[in-house]
Amino acid sequence: MRVDENEFFREASIRICSSLDIEKALSNCLFYVRSVMPADEMVLTVYHKDEGNLEVVASADEQNCMQRTDRIPMPLPVRHSLEEPGLYPRVRMANDLFDDEIVRYVAEQYHWPPSSLIVVRLIVEGGLVGTLILRATGKGRYTEEDARLWRLLNEPAAIALANSRRFHELEKIKDVVSDDSKYFQDELGRNFNEDIIGAGFGLRTVMEAVFKVAPSPSPVLLFGETGTGKEVIAHAIHRLSARNRGPMITVNCGAIPESLIDSELFGHEKGAFTGATSQRRGRFERADGGTIFLDEVSELPANVQVRLLRVLQEKEIERVGGSNPIKVDIRIISATNRDLKTLMTEGSFRSDLYYRLGVFPVFIPPLRERKGDIPALADHFMARKVKEMGLPYVPRLGAGGIERLMRYDWPGNVRELNNVIERAIIVNKGEPLTFQDLRDAPAEGPGPKEAPVPLVETAADLSLHRMEERHIKRVMEMTHGYIDGKRGAAALLQIKPGTLRHRMRKLGIPFGKQAKETYDG
Repeated sequence: MRVDENEFFREASIRICSSLDIEKALSNCLFYVRSVMPADEMVLTVYHKDEGNLEVVASADEQNCMQRTDRIPMPLPVRHSLEEPGLYPRVRMANDLFDDEIVRYVAEQYHWPPSSLIVVRLIVEGGLVGTLILRATGKGRYTEEDARLWRLLNEPAAIALANSRRFHELEKIKDVVSDDSKYFQDELGRNFNEDIIGAGFGLRTVMEAVFKVAPSPSPVLLFGETGTGKEVIAHAIHRLSARNRGPMITVNCGAIPESLIDSELFGHEKGAFTGATSQRRGRFERADGGTIFLDEVSELPANVQVRLLRVLQEKEIERVGGSNPIKVDIRIISATNRDLKTLMTEGSFRSDLYYRLGVFPVFIPPLRERKGDIPALADHFMARKVKEMGLPYVPRLGAGGIERLMRYDWPGNVRELNNVIERAIIVNKGEPLTFQDLRDAPAEGPGPKEAPVPLVETAADLSLHRMEERHIKRVMEMTHGYIDGKRGAAALLQIKPGTLRHRMRKLGIPFGKQAKETYDG
């Protein structure tokens, strides 16, 4: 029975263009085609010339339809056939699918039974868009009449494929923009536009270095004690660089559990691990076109150090579970409060990474070495607390207040000064701030002075890591070595158990069964 071409073209076109979800469109079209010719399955493919593989985009049979992303490598002779569509027939028919030099690889991928097939090349403006395959189980199922009708679907199938792919690309872009919007809104909630207090005095040398290095693309390594304001300096470098219109992404390398850091920095593909229900971009991809600030870079595990080295050398990353490199255009600023050269000697930090990161090192002096900045910093923090706390009054310094601040050695640096001022504002409730409770500040007036209350026993004990080690050990003793549970050490420290174990490994603190026996004893 001869089928009217116009009717077939109209009915098949309506169905194949009936949905932007191409697998549903194929299913709708297959339902009609089955009434005209043998048809058990329809398959839509796209050829990727750069990669030399054939991607199966969607398929539909009598029972179900599905979107696919399977990529099948093509041998070199077959690639020539795919890359020169004008030299080969627009439609071809095979009464044994293994007689077709291209589709046979698709058949092997999906373990098709002996079948017949018709293939139409979807060519638009002289370029190959994809191929539409019709399969019927059994050999010798198709006629020249079937092939003539199938050829009519070139344009509608090509349009349907292009529209579907464009739609899903826009959906992905929409998701990316939405994801970025949420991420950057969270970032904007943090104050990164602080003035550099002391830029003309205690931090003068630092700012001279900042102005020199900011216009260049070179990596910068900021080092100094904790709380000295390394993040503020990093943002100053970004604002003064040619990348200031791009994103500035901050990563606290010591705050991310070791099991999550790969995914957090480099992203992951859907299904890369349990719980990876969707594709996720990492911090490096988010920083593309801008700057990434790696705070506490010394805390990076060895495997992440290797991947970071590749970012610096090749300017590309790979998501967890992915196989395709992704180019990134970023500037890396890193910071540490530890001696990286010592860590290199100990073998916990790669020397090649150190020399890559430390192209332009900048030392941030501690507050005790630039006490001339304290009055300006105190005024700055008091003004800021007025806004943050919604105060109806402006705090002011009382008699002897600034002298106490100047006599104190500030082991916690600028961060500690900020906290001391906030605490004084809360305690004094509108009264002048005198900082009477500030430890290590000598008493006023004549006569014998009280000995300062030492914070720690020796100068060596002033390091943040030493203080953190002692505090964790004290809490572990309180919990008899238990980390998990409502009364475990992690709950008391208000961190996740995995994060606590990660910190304990870094600090060399034992945990587990043997440790529990020690604490119980």
